[in-house]
Amino acid sequence: MSANSATPADKAGQTEKPESRFRITKFLKIPFWAQILAGLVFGVLLGWIARDQDVSWLVTTLDKVGSTFIGLLKLAVAPLVFFAILVSITNLRKVNNAARLATRTLLWFMITSLIAVAIGLTIGLLTNPGSGTGLTPKDGKAPDHAGSWIDFLTGIIPTDVITPFTELNVLQIVFMAAVAGVAVLKIGDKAQPILELSESVLALLQKALWWVIKLSPIGTVGLIGFAIADYGWNLISKYATFTADIYIGCALVMFGVYPLLLAFVAKVNPLQFFKGAWPAIQLAFVSRSSVGTMPVTQKVTERLGVPKEYTSFAVPFGATTKMDGCAAIYPSIAAIFVAQIFDVDLGVKEYLLIAFVSVVGSAATAGLTGATVMLTLTLSTLGLPMEGVGLLLAIDPVLDMMRTATNVAGQALVPVIVAAREKILDREAYESASASPLDDFGTAEGDSSRAVPATA
Repeated sequence: MSANSATPADKAGQTEKPESRFRITKFLKIPFWAQILAGLVFGVLLGWIARDQDVSWLVTTLDKVGSTFIGLLKLAVAPLVFFAILVSITNLRKVNNAARLATRTLLWFMITSLIAVAIGLTIGLLTNPGSGTGLTPKDGKAPDHAGSWIDFLTGIIPTDVITPFTELNVLQIVFMAAVAGVAVLKIGDKAQPILELSESVLALLQKALWWVIKLSPIGTVGLIGFAIADYGWNLISKYATFTADIYIGCALVMFGVYPLLLAFVAKVNPLQFFKGAWPAIQLAFVSRSSVGTMPVTQKVTERLGVPKEYTSFAVPFGATTKMDGCAAIYPSIAAIFVAQIFDVDLGVKEYLLIAFVSVVGSAATAGLTGATVMLTLTLSTLGLPMEGVGLLLAIDPVLDMMRTATNVAGQALVPVIVAAREKILDREAYESASASPLDDFGTAEGDSSRAVPATA
């Protein structure tokens, strides 16, 4: 048979397929940040078209795309939190000085929260975000339920094991997971099958969530596009000072305070931190969920040289309790904003109360709808009208992007600081960390070769 007598099937196999594979491979190698950026730009463009031209079907489509993406993230949240916390507690048995590491982690959570709330209060007092907005108390609407300290304390313990999962009460899920984790440790070898099952389920959930995360560029188009189409620039202009305050406050913490802590406390290169942690920070900006971003946060923290055994505890713990954006900067500025709208004077006592709520009450934020819960808790503690929550709900999605990015940056920062001070940070891995595309994480998901044996 001559070379020219190949069958059509043979020719089909010889043409297009290699080129097609090349094009697909080339697309997949586009950095994840570039995919997200393209989604942001495309989303803004579609949102502007939908609002300017009054294209109702486009508004609906953008809403469905964005809400579906968030729904997929939420779908994994409850079981992910439970098994992540359970496994993370049991992993501490592999680390020397586990109690010391846990205590230092909590301490640095509190220190960074105090710094963040101080910055938030300073910005709020300097800019007066509630002045000149044209908003009045009548524009606000009280939420159906306001957070209180009694609700917070009594709400930790669930009344049954099903409701926390169906109603997505993350705080109660964390409580049950912590109890289960401690019980597994106490039981010992007899509980090994339970631990192995939990680790397998966690790996399954993380793999499924990776697939959702890879849809982030598409989800970004819907989320940003609908925000622009639904709210428009007129609404944002009323909250211009307040919005700028939140973004500036978060930026000062993320790009000012964190680098200083890295340079002078951890004694590492701050630029390397952002280079390694950037995939998690940008995903948090888009998804607006610390818990949904948790697998990525954990991977980038490991890539920055933090031992896997410690990371698997610190990051899930931080994803549910460490919220510099939602629980420190936002409620401090929001409290001043609401007080000015309702003409209520705040004094030193009130500012100290805000700091107290930010540090102690941040566990109530739960990494999902945290900012709203935290705001109601802060306002109720200060005795400010709950209608103030309604004033801020309209602008919340725009604010939540920067708040969540700050949260996640802090959740990666603290393990690096603690690991560096405890001399268990792999500095060589830290210095070689790179902001590679997200696909690289998937291939390393089960790889523990970078885990550093924890030493005293």
